[in-house]
Amino acid sequence: MVSFSRQTIATTLQPPLMHTKRSVLSQQHRIQRYAAASDAFSFFNQLTSPELFDTLESTLPEHRERLFPPTETLSMFLAQALNPDRSCQNIVNDTAVKRLIHGLPQCSTKTGGYCKARQRLP
Repeated sequence: MVSFSRQTIATTLQPPLMHTKRSVLSQQHRIQRYAAASDAFSFFNQLTSPELFDTLESTLPEHRERLFPPTETLSMFLAQALNPDRSCQNIVNDTAVKRLIHGLPQCSTKTGGYCKARQRLP
């Protein structure tokens, strides 16, 4: 006598998802590689590219120049969302280091300014 568990029957009745699983895994790996290579500066460069700059600027409210203007804040937020460590401290530290590497003025690594700048985003 052969006995089947409910789990065995349920799994044998489903169509094979071999190709779908491969496709999904491949897509996940591509997204992970892109996210690992993405940082706030690459997002900033994309947002301020000639193709997007006018559209982006037209959607932003009037603002004064601050340490974190809207375009930089948005690029930092995108990088933060795609980073495995999604903490504000991580993205602020990363931005502070990259500012120094690129010869920009030093900034604080306290997260208050960045968090307030995120709240000002439309």
